[in-house]
Amino acid sequence: MLRVLLRVLVVLVLAIAVVAFWKKDEISRLLAVNSLFAEDKIVHNFSHMDQLFWTKEINRGTGPVSPLPAGTEMTLPSGSDDWISSRALTALVVLKDGELRHESYYLDTGAEDRRISWSVAKSYISALLGILVAEGALTLEDQLTQHVPSLEGSAYDGARIIDALHMSSGIEFDEDYLDFNSDINKMGRVLALGGSMDAFSAGQDRTRGTPGAAWHYVSIDTHVIGMAIRGATGRDIPDLMQEKLIAPLGLEASPLMITDGDGVSFVLGGLNQRTRDYARFGQMALQDGMWQGQRILPEGWITRSAQFTAPTEAGEEAYGLHWWGAVDPREGEFYARGVYGQYIYINKPLNVVIAVNSADRLFREDGVNVEMIAMFRKIAEAAQN
Repeated sequence: MLRVLLRVLVVLVLAIAVVAFWKKDEISRLLAVNSLFAEDKIVHNFSHMDQLFWTKEINRGTGPVSPLPAGTEMTLPSGSDDWISSRALTALVVLKDGELRHESYYLDTGAEDRRISWSVAKSYISALLGILVAEGALTLEDQLTQHVPSLEGSAYDGARIIDALHMSSGIEFDEDYLDFNSDINKMGRVLALGGSMDAFSAGQDRTRGTPGAAWHYVSIDTHVIGMAIRGATGRDIPDLMQEKLIAPLGLEASPLMITDGDGVSFVLGGLNQRTRDYARFGQMALQDGMWQGQRILPEGWITRSAQFTAPTEAGEEAYGLHWWGAVDPREGEFYARGVYGQYIYINKPLNVVIAVNSADRLFREDGVNVEMIAMFRKIAEAAQN
């Protein structure tokens, strides 16, 4: 009996070894997801996402790098050093009147690092969508199912593109990054294991209200916008972004986009770029879609995006077309925002753009975003001198 048990044990060990070898990439990615934000790994991981996930390069094109002319080095306001340390900043780039007034890197990162955007990528999808709407490929009033038949019968049945863009699709979705069993973390495991993001989205069947009635921030809304874009154009997102955004911007380096196992882009947060290139996008947005004398975005699209028309409640941050406004919004001030402290802050009245990358594991604490916006305002004021 003991001999039989030993043989069974050997067979089981060998079987596990074979499966582990066969699925080694998936297992490695799953382990990477589970330790992605670990204190000793988060900074490195955020600069090397291509070592952890499937990625697709978005070719920057063959044109020249667009200039960021150097201005007079500014003095950062008081309290900046403590803020940089407490918020675990890895990069800070400040533009004033289109000139580079400050640039610094921390925690052993550098100017050539392609840092993960997280939800800052949503503002890029908004920009791409604005171009496609102007070209007539689709409209904001279109039903999502018009372009994505697989969403029929799902929680998205009855929602329009504008509802998803406002984060008011009506879907029930748990975005708690700290809960292992939350919907957002289930989606992360689908991504890591090579599953289909499209199938995951089409499988959502829980609703919390009527589309368009209430704001409820859920990142999966951006994925279904990407599905609608692909359905309407017959092209994938990196291809469209390369043609209509990336090449015209004249970036320093080709961005990377995280994808699932089917090669479908993780558009809700998978963009990786140099911090100066995030600043270039911000400057283009500040200039209402103009860049280097060329119109990239339709006239008025950024103004509309930053009008904060989403049905948020009193005391919440303002929200527009995948752009944020502060709890106390100011005229001409808006920002792209991602988890763990990624920002592109735009202040049109002061003509300032601030691009920040961070690895802030305490970003969820009460008051952190208010603190960030307050410091951005101080920096923007300091840049006037």
